[in-house]
Amino acid sequence: MTQSHSHSISLITSFFISLFIFLLTNIPSLISAQTCQRTCGKQILKFPFGSDPGCGDPRFQQYVTCNQQNLVLTTHTGSYPVTAIDYAKQVIYITDPSMSTCSCSQPSKGFGLDWDAPFTFHDDTIFALLDCSISSSPIYTLDGLYADGNNSKVPLCDNEGTPICSVLYSCRPIITINLPISACCIYTPVDLGPAFEMDLKKLQCTSYSGFYSFNGQETKPENWKYGIALKYKFNVNNEYPGLCSRCESSYGVCGFTGSYNSFICNCPNGVNTPTDCFFKASYNNGLKLLPWKNYWALLKYFLAWPVVWFLF
Repeated sequence: MTQSHSHSISLITSFFISLFIFLLTNIPSLISAQTCQRTCGKQILKFPFGSDPGCGDPRFQQYVTCNQQNLVLTTHTGSYPVTAIDYAKQVIYITDPSMSTCSCSQPSKGFGLDWDAPFTFHDDTIFALLDCSISSSPIYTLDGLYADGNNSKVPLCDNEGTPICSVLYSCRPIITINLPISACCIYTPVDLGPAFEMDLKKLQCTSYSGFYSFNGQETKPENWKYGIALKYKFNVNNEYPGLCSRCESSYGVCGFTGSYNSFICNCPNGVNTPTDCFFKASYNNGLKLLPWKNYWALLKYFLAWPVVWFLF
């Protein structure tokens, strides 16, 4: 084998090695390398919620997390599965596994929101405190003396809630416990404020039931939508951030970085930008394509090799 032939083989080998490295580093994979995911299990994730640290809005990161493909809300009273998110109405729906429903009655410690959490109770949420001590619970107050000298007890409950208690107490699990209907107290969170703390031990109630819709069947508690509805706001003015809107329209996911929680747009190729993904990748039918400058670099690369071949 001549020296010239050996040198040609070496050039060809170098060419394919270089080509392989170029393709590996410049052509993005069809498999997304995006750190911030668009879903958590079956739940679609949009701002202000995120799948991982640095994703979504930093104010929500510590409260709503994706744990093993399950979206969970965590407060000082426990962790609660997120069943649905209505992004149009800015409402998040959760369930409490220890809550009593028409199919299950069980003891519970209650539910509370952290004072600095970016959530408030939705007006539709109704709480029924169950099996409360009429004699010693602080939700029952004295209402003066009757003529015979006896005190009367007045519950600090919603006066319109009595029909709800009657229907709820028709559920089989509650009937079997044989609780007096007077031990049921209806509280609507809107009357208690955003810092509502349902401490059942302090209130001396055994359990509670929460629901946010009668589902059009007020007399059939087995069909009510049990759980807790919470409202959230984007910011003080409740305006969707403009940078985030641009980021999402370019197939990115809104996130944050650094000690000052600066905005970043996490792009499908794994790159973070301070604006959007339009100049990082183009899209065609959902598949990622190279930006034009990468194609030009690739073309120049191929054009340069015949020149090298000729010179040697």
